[in-house]
Amino acid sequence: MKTKEQIIDEILDRGIIVDILPSREEFKQRLLNEKLRFFIGADPTNASLHLSHAKNFMLLEEFRKLGHEVFVLFGDFTACIGDPSDRNSARARLTPEQVHEFSKDWVRQISPLINFDDADNPAHIVFNGDWLNKLSMHDLIELASNTTVQHMLERDMFQKRMAENRPIHLHEFLYPIFQGFDSVALDADVELCGVDQTFNALMGRTLLKKLKNKEKFIVCNNLMENPITGELMSKSRGTGVFLNTDANTMFGQIMAQPDEMIRIFLINNTRVPLDEIDALDIENNPMNAKLFTAHKIVEIFHGADAANSALEHFKNTFSNKVFPETAPEFTTDKPELSVINALQIGMPTESKTELRRLVLQNAVTINDEKVADINQIIPTNSTLFVRVGRKTFFKIVKK
Repeated sequence: MKTKEQIIDEILDRGIIVDILPSREEFKQRLLNEKLRFFIGADPTNASLHLSHAKNFMLLEEFRKLGHEVFVLFGDFTACIGDPSDRNSARARLTPEQVHEFSKDWVRQISPLINFDDADNPAHIVFNGDWLNKLSMHDLIELASNTTVQHMLERDMFQKRMAENRPIHLHEFLYPIFQGFDSVALDADVELCGVDQTFNALMGRTLLKKLKNKEKFIVCNNLMENPITGELMSKSRGTGVFLNTDANTMFGQIMAQPDEMIRIFLINNTRVPLDEIDALDIENNPMNAKLFTAHKIVEIFHGADAANSALEHFKNTFSNKVFPETAPEFTTDKPELSVINALQIGMPTESKTELRRLVLQNAVTINDEKVADINQIIPTNSTLFVRVGRKTFFKIVKK
């Protein structure tokens, strides 16, 4: 049986944590000897979280299982302001109603990852509007007196905006102060955050020290960046593997990711031992490794039966080329269609230029036959089974 110290070392050494401030050794000793208060803060600005968010909640759950008290903080107040982190323009602000709807969705999405119902030590959900909405103008001025304009302007994205003569709004200066006050309100010992949130987390460390003479650890986690392209998952751009999907869709989204992401998914979104990950020989067996990865992750969110079913669905649909029964069905009253018109029926948001490109790249199959001529005319006297690439399927039926 593993000792507590061995478990902690495995958590700290897995590759999820990039940095620990002020020091890893001090953090480890406090983990071994005290019960600490951890929190993760997130602004619910979209309906769905993705796997890069998921790894943070999985990490928080590991600390909860060690006996520490953990909080999931939803920024219902700060989401209505907009965090400027890594943005070259101000983020659109949301209404409180939108934020609370998103919060409900997020709780459902992370419930497989973190135990909110444990009898002895449940994870807690808190909203920063509960304390930030109570701040008076005097309180705000007192908080703002703990930092300087020069310090705020050190942020890279503000430097970039000034260089490009883009506006920096005053409310964006206030965001780190408000987020920093979350640490004070929670009397936090540890904040988990992505490396893109380090500035805001340091503001919390500053305020906690000044207002309560208390030190706070900051555990900075990676952003699951593609090691080749540098691309990140993004809930605002709709890129990545999302948590509010069914088992088949999640499985397919993982399989659609580039091979260089396989190891990153296994490290961050599973707890498969590192030596077993090495044994998969991903470089020489990427398809098998990706199937293994997708099954492991889907099992976490949807259970073993759903993961097994999603694996079979993927193999049948994509490997054996069985047209999925659940493909959407569209109707037409025309006796024949050009291939572009047929694609427009099932893919109305795509431009004609993009649809032509797909045809010319041999990505379109109708009734199991490749279509390479953008001018091809297709009769509609029988159902058209349309496949575009590896992920898009739909049927067209004559009225």
